[in-house]
Amino acid sequence: MILYIDPGTGSMLFTILIGLFGTATYFLRNLFMKLKFSSRGKVEVEDKIPLVIFSDHKRYWNVFEPICDELEKRKISCVYMTESEDDPALDKKYEFIEARFIGSGNKAYAKLNVLRAKVLLSTTPSLDVFQWKRSKDVDFYVHIPHASSDISIYKMFGIDYYDAILLSGEYQGNQIRELEKKRNLPEKEIEYVGIPYFDEMKKRLDECSPSAFSGEKTILLAPSWGPNSILNRFGADFIQKLIDTGYNVVVRPHPQSYTSEKEMLDKLMAKFHETDKFSWNRDNDNFDILNKSDIMLSDFSGVIFDYALVYDKPVIYAPAEFDSSTYDAAWIDDDLWTFKVLPTIGKELSEEDFSDMKKVIDECIASTEYQAGRDKAREETWMYPGEGAKRTVDYLEKVLNRESDSEVKKD
Repeated sequence: MILYIDPGTGSMLFTILIGLFGTATYFLRNLFMKLKFSSRGKVEVEDKIPLVIFSDHKRYWNVFEPICDELEKRKISCVYMTESEDDPALDKKYEFIEARFIGSGNKAYAKLNVLRAKVLLSTTPSLDVFQWKRSKDVDFYVHIPHASSDISIYKMFGIDYYDAILLSGEYQGNQIRELEKKRNLPEKEIEYVGIPYFDEMKKRLDECSPSAFSGEKTILLAPSWGPNSILNRFGADFIQKLIDTGYNVVVRPHPQSYTSEKEMLDKLMAKFHETDKFSWNRDNDNFDILNKSDIMLSDFSGVIFDYALVYDKPVIYAPAEFDSSTYDAAWIDDDLWTFKVLPTIGKELSEEDFSDMKKVIDECIASTEYQAGRDKAREETWMYPGEGAKRTVDYLEKVLNRESDSEVKKD
């Protein structure tokens, strides 16, 4: 009998094996160094780092910067580990925050898997599921989401093995408790802190004046990625319909599209060259383009909530047939908050609208129909506005003190 493994599963298994090999290599190297010192009559074990922040991509600096600023303000030492060689954190001049590039992919996970730290904070899901394993020398793992939507829209088991989750809305906490109950997991610590990066965007927004490319309206197309995204479903025809409105058009693909959908994106970028009224945007910091644009077209990307709730601007979204089978959401009985809220904060796009996109866009910009929906959604998913970084660091400081007290009792 011939065993068949599909390419996707084979690729995943190969990646896991590489990760295990990298971890083993890093472990054996550390063991060799300990034995080497031991043979000389010395055994030196590095003290645990009190607090580590791990970021798997530079685009999450907007989540971590206000937290790092608050840590710096309180003179709390932290090591910020990043997989991006050009992470903005590496250029920040902190006194108490040390930023380190630790390599990418399996090289980074090999280091994390044998890390010695008291507390680790990260936006990265799937801890202890694939390559990234819990280190026996890390006392406490804390997860903070990078978007203001359902906590269950992670690949299955994405947050099961964290010790604590920092949240911004009660519906998220309810989803976590439901997952724990159905999977017979111990209860994690849940701390409601708000959304630090929302607070920072709102602060920046309040301090600057609205701007535009010209006197004409600017349309921002900001899709998610995957088969249900706008670019995959409607492609070149849809972009052309936006250009035909005569307005300024900016397309900002999801960062993952440049990796996972490179062929599709390359074809679109080759077809639509930049002009004075059309451009592709891949700025790491999306503040300027969100501020400049008059309306966003998207699908189920989390950025739609940044735009509607922080900038208080109109959105048009393409409905998606969300297949929850590989996500934590498959275990949730209730409808997802994201899909309940979308119709209340923006207009649903249909293919019938394509014949006169200019009219649809003008009407949506002028409408006050969705203001109440945006206000209600903001209340549900943005607890403690303006206090996110402070509350996050309050919690981290509490855990650090608790872990230190625990070590003293053990000694």
